[in-house]
Amino acid sequence: MKNWHYALIVFLGGCCYGVLSTFVKLAYSAGFSAPEVTGGQYFFGTVLIWIVFLFSKKRKLTFKQIFILLLSGIPLGLTGLFYYQSLKTLDASLAIIFLFQFVWIGTIFEWVFHRKKPSKEKLVSIAILLIGSGLAANIVSQEGTVLSWQGTIWGLLASLMFTTFIFLSGSVEKDTPPVLKSALLSPGALIVVFALYPPTFLFDFSVLSGLGPYGLFLGLFGVALPPLLFSIGMPHVGPGLGTILTASELPVAVSMSSIVLSEYVSWSQWIGVLLILGGILSGNIKYKKGKVDSVAEQKEAL
Repeated sequence: MKNWHYALIVFLGGCCYGVLSTFVKLAYSAGFSAPEVTGGQYFFGTVLIWIVFLFSKKRKLTFKQIFILLLSGIPLGLTGLFYYQSLKTLDASLAIIFLFQFVWIGTIFEWVFHRKKPSKEKLVSIAILLIGSGLAANIVSQEGTVLSWQGTIWGLLASLMFTTFIFLSGSVEKDTPPVLKSALLSPGALIVVFALYPPTFLFDFSVLSGLGPYGLFLGLFGVALPPLLFSIGMPHVGPGLGTILTASELPVAVSMSSIVLSEYVSWSQWIGVLLILGGILSGNIKYKKGKVDSVAEQKEAL
C-alpha cells in the first residue's frame, strides 16, 4: 500500500469522530441520558468489532500481548469520559478547542518517544490548524463565554488521552492484525466506561431497544472504525502527522451540524473549516516530500 493511502486511512478515522457530536445531540433530544448514550456507544461498538473479528483470520496471541492491548484501549474510553466532563462547565465551542490541542501534543509525543524533532513546516501546519479550529468552533464571535478551570482541566485531559490512544494505536503490537488489535482495544475502553457508568440500560429492554439505533451508529463511528483505521495507518504515518490528519474531525462536525441539524454556520466557521483542511493538506505534502527525500538518501548511500 502506498504511503498516501495510509494517510488517507488515518484522515478517514478522524472523519469518523466528526459525525459523533451530531448524533449524540440527536440521542439527547430523544430523551437518553449521557451515561446511556456513552455506555451504548462503547457497548455496541465493541459488539460490532467483535462480530467482524469472528469472521476474520485468527492469530494466537500471548496473555501478555492481550493484556497490553486491553490496557491500550483505556485512553479511548477516558477520552470520551473526560470530554463529557468538560462539557458540564464549558460551552461546546470551548470544550472542542481544548480537545483539539491533540494536534500539537501528538508532535511532542513523537519528539519525546521517537526522537523526531518537528520541522518548521509541521509547526506552520499546526499553527494553521489551531487558528482554523478557533474559527470553526465559532469561539471568536461568541460573547459572554465563561472559562472554568475545572472544564479546562477536563478538556486538556481529554486531549491528552486522545493523543495517547493515537500514539498507542501506531506503537503497540504493530504486527498484530488490525481487526484483532481493534477487537482488544475496544473492550479496554468499554471496561473503563462501564466502571464509571454502570450499564443499567442493558437490563431495561425498553431503553435498550430505543437506544439501539443511536448506539449502533455511535459505536460504529466512535468505537469500531477509528481503532481499526488507526491500527492500519498510524504505524506508517507516526503520531505527529497522525494527529494532524485526525484534525479532519472538526470540519466534519461543523458540516454535519449544518446538514443534519440545520444549525447556522457562519462564514467565519467555513473559513476555519477551509484552514483546517489546508493545514492537513500542507502537513501531508511535507510528509510525502520527506518520504521521497528519505528514499533518495538511501539510494545515494547504496
